[in-house]
Amino acid sequence: MIHFRDAQADDAPALARLGARSFFETFGHLYDPADLALFLQNHAVAEWRRQLADPGYTTRVGEADGQFAAYAKVGPPSLPFQPRGACAELRQFYVLKPWHGTGAAEKLMDWVLDEARRRGAEHLYLSVFTDNHRARRFYARYGFVEEGPYKFMVGNHADEDIVMRLNL
Repeated sequence: MIHFRDAQADDAPALARLGARSFFETFGHLYDPADLALFLQNHAVAEWRRQLADPGYTTRVGEADGQFAAYAKVGPPSLPFQPRGACAELRQFYVLKPWHGTGAAEKLMDWVLDEARRRGAEHLYLSVFTDNHRARRFYARYGFVEEGPYKFMVGNHADEDIVMRLNL
């Protein structure tokens, strides 16, 4: 069972580990180790501390057995798109594999949608790796539609991601 709560400033080290672990478990086999190491700097403790202190971001964590098992981060738009009206962006959404299929992702997405609405967003944007079919199906169940492709950089490697949008 996962217990969800808002992230606190002292959660930065655990969030850094979870973000890096989840990305590595899901996508690590796709990249040159040097590119992966460059990308994982996005999950550095200092970057997490900065974002946890920034009121423009909100992060929700899920804990199970004293360990972080999932998190989602909502923040201001950063993707290369022309936003439609007031919007927010789902910046990261990770659930570790042992908790896939447990309902944790659904509970976390319910929070994401509530948080975006609380911010006054009319639209919620996200990006997803083109070949991450599981995630694409998950987002489609919530009504997200594809806006178009963009290049997502993992170190010096460019992947094709898809920008998706949900009318709230």
